[in-house]
Formats: sequence, structure tokens, C-alpha cells
Amino acid sequence: MHPAALAVADLLEQVEERHARRSGPGGQHRNKTQTAVILRHRPTGINAEAAERRSQAENRQVAVRRLRMRLAIEHRTPGAAPAASPRWMARVRAGHLVVAVGHEDYPALIAEALDALHANGFDMRGTAAGLGVTATQLLKLFKKDSTAWTALGSLRADRGLPPLM
Repeated sequence: MHPAALAVADLLEQVEERHARRSGPGGQHRNKTQTAVILRHRPTGINAEAAERRSQAENRQVAVRRLRMRLAIEHRTPGAAPAASPRWMARVRAGHLVVAVGHEDYPALIAEALDALHANGFDMRGTAAGLGVTATQLLKLFKKDSTAWTALGSLRADRGLPPLM
């Protein structure tokens, strides 16, 4: 299972958490607080950080979200099955992939889509068909998040494929 698809509690068992002092909201030179949260996924070494909130708990939630997205984009599952998972199929309704960018399933779906694209040589139509959606729906999934969209473009460019519109 891809680490981005793990439940938050299970993912946090694989994470090293550190706290740091950062300039918090409300002043450039004042209010230095130890509310920054830095997470490192031990098996992959991928990091994520959040420091923009006043609360350490809120920063932790933001950092977990960022870590899940970075894992989805940067870590590939070796030998990932090109068939759609039950999580993916639960999100497909009448050929449309229904998920909000803020939903906890979004990073897992990005990871699954990227694993399938890697397995299919970045053939958008073939991958989309294997996942039970259209190529347009697959593209819309990535366009919902600028980081995911940029990563998809970079991965395609690395393989000499034309940019997507």
C-alpha cells in the first residue's frame, strides 16, 4: 500500500516529528513560538513542514497533509497494480471522479494515478481507461492541485512527452 493511502494514525507511526521555533503570525521580530512542525517519513526520507499557524496542533494537521501530498508525488510503489483500487472505484460515479482537493482521499488518489501512469508509460488514455474514467477526468484530478499538476508536467517532460493543456 502506498504511504499516502495510509490512515493518518498509521502514517504517523512511520513519521519522525520535530518542532522548531519560527516567526509566527502577528509580528516580524516578535512572538517567536515553537509551533512549527516538521515531519519526516522514515522509510522514504521525505519531509514536510508547516509553521504558518499559531497553533502547533493546526500546523501538525497542515504538515501531515503536505507530507501525504509529497509522498503521493515523489514516492512510487514498486509493482503497483494498474487496476483501480476499491478506494478509487468508490470515488467514480457515472464515469466521473468525484473528490475534493481537501478530502483525505485526494493524496491517495494522486498516488494511485501516478503509479498507474508510471506502469503505463504515461499513456493518459490507456491509464484512464484502466482506472474506469476518461482522460479528461484524470487530468482534472491533477488540475485541482497546483503541486500535483506541476509534478505531472515535470514527469512528462522528463520522458520527452509534450506538455498538457
